[in-house]
Amino acid sequence: MSSEEPRKIRVVEFLRPPGTPVEMIDTPAMIVDLDVAEANIRDIQRVVSSGGAAMRPHTKTTKSPYWALKQIDAGAVGVCCAKVGEAEVLVEGGVSDILITSEIISAYKIARLAALARNADIKVVVDDADNARDISAAAIASKSQIGVLVDVNIRIDRCGVEPGEPTTTLAKIVDGLPGLNFEGLNGYEGHVFGLGDERIPETLEALEKLQFAVAEVKAAGLPVGTVSAGGTSTHDITSKVPEVTEIQAGSYIFMDGQYVDQELAFGPALTIMTQVISRPVADRAILDVGLKSIANDYGPPRVMGLDGAEFTKLSEEHGTLALEESAQGLVHGDVVHLLPSHAGTTINIHDYYFCVRNGILEDVVEVAGRGKFR
Repeated sequence: MSSEEPRKIRVVEFLRPPGTPVEMIDTPAMIVDLDVAEANIRDIQRVVSSGGAAMRPHTKTTKSPYWALKQIDAGAVGVCCAKVGEAEVLVEGGVSDILITSEIISAYKIARLAALARNADIKVVVDDADNARDISAAAIASKSQIGVLVDVNIRIDRCGVEPGEPTTTLAKIVDGLPGLNFEGLNGYEGHVFGLGDERIPETLEALEKLQFAVAEVKAAGLPVGTVSAGGTSTHDITSKVPEVTEIQAGSYIFMDGQYVDQELAFGPALTIMTQVISRPVADRAILDVGLKSIANDYGPPRVMGLDGAEFTKLSEEHGTLALEESAQGLVHGDVVHLLPSHAGTTINIHDYYFCVRNGILEDVVEVAGRGKFR
């Protein structure tokens, strides 16, 4: 080969075909047990429906039309997302009913929102009159109609106007703006920690504020067709509140460390499969997983199905296990499954879901909404 000829680089494709045993998937890999995830989808649909509400799952966790369509097939009326970019991915993937649960402010994002509303039923939350006017102007320019829910602060002091007069005043403004359809109210109570009935008082205290806001808006003569609320930790409580029409839970589909501790009725469906790359001493194993492939914003991951192994350290490219007893039998190349402490931030650093059933790869699904934070 002459010095002028380009070097040929051999690229080895790491994506395996359907039918591959899970252990043969290259690591680190984001593995989803389809049987568990699909059971979680069915189970929450049943619970929420029996409580009298509809499911509108939040896709900020899954970031994929693949999962959104599975949830809609199971009975969800539509989905939520957090960003316009996520909504664009969902519409492109065939999802037609979307609520964006974050305020959309910049002129560029509002223009994209209005354009998207020509092709799907798009709704968005607002907590500011000028923002509502900007969205109205964009809808008129784009010749589209945008659904709007007034965002009400009921617990977590993040976004939202206060219940009562501020909510009612903003609802009246939205209702009078061309290009907008006043849909109702959005009130997210946030993650309520606790086991079983321990969650009830704090959840209902927040929802009383939302009920008050609904009553005030109705008293002002405005119809409130939609009241959107609820999360994974409160779905079974919030869905029984008469005013609430839909539940926005998202994390239930996969679960993660923080939710597993609450002993909710869903199984952990998503793990990061990693591989032992070093066994320097008997009581320590080094894995090929690091901060670039698993998040630790809610704490370290947990080792699944391997007694005597504890995750002790996470650096950029390596994970460290402390080993006792039978776990000291780990050897180079063995795979280990880790439960992320936070699924949402872990998913956002991966390109693919490797969807497995009975230990066999069934599908490789792109995380199409990854990085769509604009």
